[in-house]
Amino acid sequence: MAAGTGVIHYLQSSDAVTHAVAWVLLAMSIASWCFLIVKSWVLARAKRQGPRALAQFWQARTLADGVALMRRADRERVFLPLAEAALAAAEADPSGAMLAKVERGERVLRALRGALQASQRRLEFGQVLLASVGSTAPFVGLLGTVWGIYHALGSIAASGQAQIENVAGPVGEALIMTAFGLVVAIPAVLAYNVLGRLARQLGDDLDGFAHDLHAYVCPAAGAAPRREAALESDPD
Repeated sequence: MAAGTGVIHYLQSSDAVTHAVAWVLLAMSIASWCFLIVKSWVLARAKRQGPRALAQFWQARTLADGVALMRRADRERVFLPLAEAALAAAEADPSGAMLAKVERGERVLRALRGALQASQRRLEFGQVLLASVGSTAPFVGLLGTVWGIYHALGSIAASGQAQIENVAGPVGEALIMTAFGLVVAIPAVLAYNVLGRLARQLGDDLDGFAHDLHAYVCPAAGAAPRREAALESDPD
């Protein structure tokens, strides 16, 4: 590689705008990789622990025993909040409060809905960041490229030497920022798709577990939602 060319030379000879773009891309890359690693760990453990935790829960003799077993099996606390919410709603005594006027099935449903939403938010945490990095990093890199080409062409015009060998080096170095943007964006997009699929699968499992808990705690109330779901899924 000729002297005065390359990534290091480009960054050393660039101005504050290019440096700012490079730092922004670096921060976006670090943030996306941190969330990627943490979410991969959490979702993989939840996916692996979920079936065992659910099996132990339903093999317990009582709801309280099932919750105790799930506390040991569900270390990521994905399914556990639903079981705890069902137990708390089943044992709650709302006498003397406005909640006493609400049917027991509705109280349990309300508690399960809140726990389900909290678990789903935990599974989806960081997805917005990955989507934002994946969609904006190429444009941030393109900004650095445009700014670098502008200064490169300005320098060439000022020197009065417009030969191809004088143009190719500075313009090629400026295009490096576009490559940086793609290097940051591609892992974030792939992680968003893969981790989003895992989160949706766990979300479906959570939804089924919430329905089963409601049917167990309130047998009479639990039959109606199941029948309604069957009717909605019937194309006829």
